[in-house]
Amino acid sequence: MKHIFYKNTKISYSDTGKGGAIVLLHGFLENKKMWQELTPELSKKYRVITIDLLGHGESDCLGYVHSMEENAEAVHSVLSELRIRKAIFVGHSMGGYVALAFAELHPANVKGLVLLNSTSKADSEERKKNRDRAIKAVKKDYMGFIRLSIANLFSPDNREKFTAEIEKVKLEALKTPLQGIVASLEGMKIRKDREVLLHLTSYPKMLILGKKDPVLNYEDNLEQIEGTKVKLATFPDGHMSPIENQEELEKVLLAFFKGI
Repeated sequence: MKHIFYKNTKISYSDTGKGGAIVLLHGFLENKKMWQELTPELSKKYRVITIDLLGHGESDCLGYVHSMEENAEAVHSVLSELRIRKAIFVGHSMGGYVALAFAELHPANVKGLVLLNSTSKADSEERKKNRDRAIKAVKKDYMGFIRLSIANLFSPDNREKFTAEIEKVKLEALKTPLQGIVASLEGMKIRKDREVLLHLTSYPKMLILGKKDPVLNYEDNLEQIEGTKVKLATFPDGHMSPIENQEELEKVLLAFFKGI
């Protein structure tokens, strides 16, 4: 895998295929391997960049809070190294928060944006309290926290169906150091509300949601695109669309990219 240094911190990435650039940003407790099944198909027509966010995968930690803005600047450094001027961003969950921060900081570099099982809204007070509880929980029982967190991302119906995949995601999550987990939880907790970007930016945008997402309430998240031109794709399952709805996701993304 390739890497650069951002503020003396190693950032790992992969670069596959040729064509217009697609940047895939993984979620919390995930890493760039999350996209392994999707990359071969997308890279037939596009240049696909996957990046390990701060404190995840093979990227190092940078301090005690990994803000979405700091992550976005690390992503920008990778794209600068690769001389990529414009890209379409696909952000899964926390990766969507980073993509939105990037879009705010570097609007000229964004050709399109997909929020995948993600939201433009800031954390509610209740969610902030949950982040604090999660920080305490992971410090107390690292293994237990990861096992429970990963299983809870899938819709209840799929937890048996995807036993092998859930185990694989858990094993990858266990590579995330404690500092990386805590710093990301702190960063997500303080992130800005960026709903305005869905209303005021002119590049194509898409929101992909799971009807039975245990993390993001489906109905609540529809509100953010009311009165916008943001396209909506709905899957019947949980928070892990890249696994639970892999084939459908592939088709939806390729159709969206084709229209840009």
